[in-house]
Amino acid sequence: MSEPWEDDEPEGPVRKFMYVNRRAPYGTIYALESLEVVLIAAAFEQDVTLVFMDDGVYQIKKDQNTDAIGVKNFSPTYRALEGYDVEKLYVEKESLESRGLTTDDLVVPVQVVDKDQLAELMEEQEVILSF
Repeated sequence: MSEPWEDDEPEGPVRKFMYVNRRAPYGTIYALESLEVVLIAAAFEQDVTLVFMDDGVYQIKKDQNTDAIGVKNFSPTYRALEGYDVEKLYVEKESLESRGLTTDDLVVPVQVVDKDQLAELMEEQEVILSF
């Protein structure tokens, strides 16, 4: 007989979630909300993929100075993703290049993919949320 605190129920299914960050890090709540949702999904041991494209690539740019706009720079928080086993981070190549950035400019290691590779990754997902 199991103890009352032991859970004999199987855990829910692991689902494949992709979070697509397309917006600049400041000026709206989208970037910070996305990060919070990703951390929650990871805490529930879901299969999390995180994509940065368009102005979303600025969310993970190093050395952001937010003093002039009076908000906290939350980009270092992306380093915490590794502790939640969120290791599938992708940046769209065209978005990175068109903004004059390289992977050396980013606060976390990412895999750079082109539009076709990104489309293939999207096909593999069960849920895609765009922020």
